[in-house]
Amino acid sequence: MKKLSLDVIDIRILSAVQKYGQLSKTKLAQIVNLSATPCWFRLNKLKESGFIMAYRADIAIGRIGELSQVVVTVSLSHHGKSDIERFEAHICKTDGITECISTCGGIDYILKVITVNLTEFHQLIESLLSADIGIDRYMIYIVTREIKSEPPNLVQLFKPNKK
Repeated sequence: MKKLSLDVIDIRILSAVQKYGQLSKTKLAQIVNLSATPCWFRLNKLKESGFIMAYRADIAIGRIGELSQVVVTVSLSHHGKSDIERFEAHICKTDGITECISTCGGIDYILKVITVNLTEFHQLIESLLSADIGIDRYMIYIVTREIKSEPPNLVQLFKPNKK
């Protein structure tokens, strides 16, 4: 797919969609400060180019019930391509693991895990350890409260440099 060059208006469209989800053509045009037809054309071009992967609701999961949130750092015993692929494939299909990022430095991965309680979390960890996916070391950090969790401000992040 050809790389699409983004301008300030494209970034504003992406920012609006990121903040508000699916919008009517008129509402999006108002937010972006562009007439409706060119705004909608740009939105469709951004979708077709893969910039918008999905629309999701931001659920206040804590209002549904008490949950255990745990951050787990993981180091693998081996770092061959097949070792990494085996670990990542297993993580991607494991319910309860809501985020996984690969890092450089002292640890290989950071996982965010959400379970009904710590007993269920313990069972999840035990299943990872018995799955033979190359875990060498892991550290567990229980989340006591979430201070900030939001997507980046695209308009601020990609604003043109002022000289």
